[in-house]
Amino acid sequence: MLIAVTGGTGFLGAHTVAALLRRGHRVRLLARDPVGPARPGVEVVGGDVTDVAAVRGLVAGADAVLHAAGLYTFDSRRRDELWRVNVRGTEVVLAAARRAGVERIVHVSTVGALYPTTAPSIGVASPIGGSREPYLASKAAAERVARQLRAAGAPVVVTYPPALLGPDDPRLGDQNARLRDVLRGLTPIWPGGGLPVGDVRDSAELHARILAGSVSGAAFFGPGHYSTTREYLAAVREATGRALPAVVLPARALYPVGRLADRLQRVWPRALPVQYGAIHVCATAVPVAADVPSGGVAARPVLETVRDTVAWLHAAGRITRRQAGTAVSTVDVRNAVLTGPGPGAVQTEEVLP
Repeated sequence: MLIAVTGGTGFLGAHTVAALLRRGHRVRLLARDPVGPARPGVEVVGGDVTDVAAVRGLVAGADAVLHAAGLYTFDSRRRDELWRVNVRGTEVVLAAARRAGVERIVHVSTVGALYPTTAPSIGVASPIGGSREPYLASKAAAERVARQLRAAGAPVVVTYPPALLGPDDPRLGDQNARLRDVLRGLTPIWPGGGLPVGDVRDSAELHARILAGSVSGAAFFGPGHYSTTREYLAAVREATGRALPAVVLPARALYPVGRLADRLQRVWPRALPVQYGAIHVCATAVPVAADVPSGGVAARPVLETVRDTVAWLHAAGRITRRQAGTAVSTVDVRNAVLTGPGPGAVQTEEVLP
């Protein structure tokens, strides 16, 4: 099969491409800066998701399309970019795939597109959320595009990954960067509530199965576990053997702190470890219903994912040996690094939600 992929140089996209190549499929990637070593079975088309001509070339003759490109950030300075990439990009890619007669179109959404909700859990029938936080609002708008096309008869499958951790992150995305901040001692105060946590390798396996036609359905949730912030911190402590002291406060009580940090971020050149969007997610997140389809992919334990991620962060030079703690002695670092997409990924601004 020939599978066209946007966002294939981002975190989830790169892992999915690797899973597809292992199955013997051919992959055609869209990349803004198509420079890098050639890989067998991979063709690269230059352009971004808002480039109509480039997207048409990407999907032409494809058996399936994975739209995994998206800007995942709570950085308040990037509002316009969020809308351009996440919403306009989705409109362009899904419309082009439909016009090209592609038989299977997979749109990567996020569980956050369904927040906030008054229900105790979310599932395939959950309504789209109405958050005003820029990232979540952009993903909710992209979700509406995908659902409208599906309602009109397009073969659109929507996936909802949780917050993803794991090795081999080409750009050190939001979740892995947040874990690094914890290990560096930059986040001594945490909001209460929780978040769905998953391993990028599990969600990549799910996407590979959907794209190959091994499973069928209109929507799937990426394998993961709902963890309270206290449980998440406990997993990091166990994975590293470190104390990592932190105070957990009610999430909504920290909203003013998050908004203040967002204002400061507009003038501060370096990324701040405090963001309103991250606090808002912890305040509004609920578990995924137990009966949602996950393509038969079991979610690996959070502790295993955290250990592998910490080991990779150390192997990649992102944290020190002391910061990694016992994770580097309990995990085969070489294997942790080699489980991902491998070297040579082309980096673009389009990273996964």
